[in-house]
Amino acid sequence: MARHDAEDALERPKFDKPTRVLLVVAPFYRDIADHLINGAQAAVVASGADCDVIEVPGALEIPPAIVLAARSGHYDGFVGLGCVIRGETTHYDTVCNDSSRGLTLLGLQGYCIGNGILTVENTAQALARANPEEMNKGGGAADACLHLIALARRFAPQPKSLPEGSIHLAGGQNGTFT
Repeated sequence: MARHDAEDALERPKFDKPTRVLLVVAPFYRDIADHLINGAQAAVVASGADCDVIEVPGALEIPPAIVLAARSGHYDGFVGLGCVIRGETTHYDTVCNDSSRGLTLLGLQGYCIGNGILTVENTAQALARANPEEMNKGGGAADACLHLIALARRFAPQPKSLPEGSIHLAGGQNGTFT
């Protein structure tokens, strides 16, 4: 992915009511994961939201961990963070495709999800993308999540008001029963 200049990016939403984001991290490559976490935390804090961090064994466990955490009702959105580096087997393809598919399906179910799982050819690519001073893909994933939270709040069902005019009770008009 190309780096986005600040002028190309959407303005980060700011929240004035409590907003909580959960960062779900697969720390298989600890130095890369730490960069992703730092970038995501900075983005969340800059929006006025709070975040927690949990760790899971690998990228495939990120989507199910989000589902488990979502049951608590404590979080408005979720950011998956991790890194998959191509190896000698097709396992890379399985992990990349299935972790991404899992996050996409959660998004289609209405969860506010930011996908910060890097899928790269080598460690140098991963470090460049994870570093908050370079591509900051952790911050970008958090921003995506924050934008979805803002949209979810914008499009939340509004309580319906009672229609104006007379109220008819069961049995007749104006409260009379026959």
